[in-house]
Amino acid sequence: KLCEPPYLKTIDWSKWHVFWADERVVPRNHQDSNYKLAKDGLLSKVPIIPGQVYSINDALSADGAAEDYEFGLRQLVKTRIVDVSTSSDCPRFDLILLGMGPDGHVASLFPSHPLTREKEKWIASIKDSPKPPPERITFTFPVLNSAANIAMVLTGANKADVLEKAFGDLQAPGVLPVQMVFPTEGSLVWFLDKPAASKL
Repeated sequence: KLCEPPYLKTIDWSKWHVFWADERVVPRNHQDSNYKLAKDGLLSKVPIIPGQVYSINDALSADGAAEDYEFGLRQLVKTRIVDVSTSSDCPRFDLILLGMGPDGHVASLFPSHPLTREKEKWIASIKDSPKPPPERITFTFPVLNSAANIAMVLTGANKADVLEKAFGDLQAPGVLPVQMVFPTEGSLVWFLDKPAASKL
């Protein structure tokens, strides 16, 4: 809908800076690339300034891409192009849009993976993702939870069981990454379709 009237003409696209909370370490034109998905679905259809779209360097390894992405983000925080959290040194994004996998993962933070406990890095690499492709970069929970707003968008019946496990009557607290999304000074809003919410 953002690509259509009235939004296409009424939104001040010059103020937009676009990042990826996680990305697969594949070429930008690869079918698994989140950048390609966003470009095809939105970025190529709206007048966002190209220099304000921050994709990973797809020529680097997972470790190198994560370090490079974090370095660039730290420069943008230093110059206040990206706000900084008042309670930490983390970037404070206006909005982070998240989904959830059927295993309860968010971004590329998977259940029982050591990265769910990362406290120092803003952006980390993962080389053993249980969901292919195995190499990715991801925002860590300190960055996610410093956002001013998080929109959690979940659709489909394959999300119902994990949502029931995470937030239903018999929930086990703090087991799944989706349960760890909790902005310290921001808002978390859930958008569920009926199949996803069917067991809540």
